[in-house]
Amino acid sequence: MCGIVGLYLKDEALQPRLGALMAKMLAEMTERGPDSAGFAVYRDGPPVPTLSCLGPVGFDWDAAAASLASATGTTVDVERIADHALLRVAGDLRAARAHLIDAFPAIDVLATGEAIEIFKGVGDPMEVARVFGLEGRSGTHGIAHTRMATESAVTIAGSHPFSTGPDTCLVHNGSLSNHFLLRGFLEARGEKLQTENDSEVAAAFLSWRMREGDTLKEALEAALKRLDGFYTLTIGTRDGFAVLRDPIACKPAVLAETDQWVAMASEFRAIAQLPGVEHARIWEPEPGVVYSWGGEGMRAAA
Repeated sequence: MCGIVGLYLKDEALQPRLGALMAKMLAEMTERGPDSAGFAVYRDGPPVPTLSCLGPVGFDWDAAAASLASATGTTVDVERIADHALLRVAGDLRAARAHLIDAFPAIDVLATGEAIEIFKGVGDPMEVARVFGLEGRSGTHGIAHTRMATESAVTIAGSHPFSTGPDTCLVHNGSLSNHFLLRGFLEARGEKLQTENDSEVAAAFLSWRMREGDTLKEALEAALKRLDGFYTLTIGTRDGFAVLRDPIACKPAVLAETDQWVAMASEFRAIAQLPGVEHARIWEPEPGVVYSWGGEGMRAAA
């Protein structure tokens, strides 16, 4: 079933509360997916090139950092949070991601970018949020997902969000029917996928299109033609976020907007937790229509 939420803050005064607001929204979605959860936060402040990584218990992050430093010719700083690590590295993040995936098969590179951080876990979504300090995180916008794994095993790596391109990530409620064929197409064009989840294929499709020069809106319009199945997608980039439902729109979604924020959720009760919601314009997104907020074009970094 799954539950997804997204929050984009127009009012800078709310940015210190981003994580706390998202945590309340995520809590309301727990019943839609109680076996695992994940969230992506886009930090405010200056850009910091970062790789968000997941590793097995006892993984030697210092060894990974040393290998990455040698491969990129730069210094690498490590911040450990539970079974995750944030590797801060200057240089080509796409090359850094490829190096870690090839050199350390035991880890998953969850995201790369100058603003994005992704964290995932299994078990109760609010416990996942607590472990990674969601309530204390500030930022400009974020997306989150609670999962009911009806099509695959319950694993941390298989939880959403998924990201294969810089500062771009995706959460998905639904199922794709052509992801296996599309996976081969994308891998032949340089995309590196790490799980069997169909949602990672959707994320890779968007990353590929944006690397080829599409804006996010153009990439999503292309997705309507290439992604076969039923889905509600919420997508984050460094500059904003977007929502798209498939042309049938059988998966639920609600949008709301005030002068201070834009929010989406699988059910309104998640949005009802936000300040000033009584003044919001609330509507159901139309099938096959791209809704987006943020910087002009919302183009991914090179």
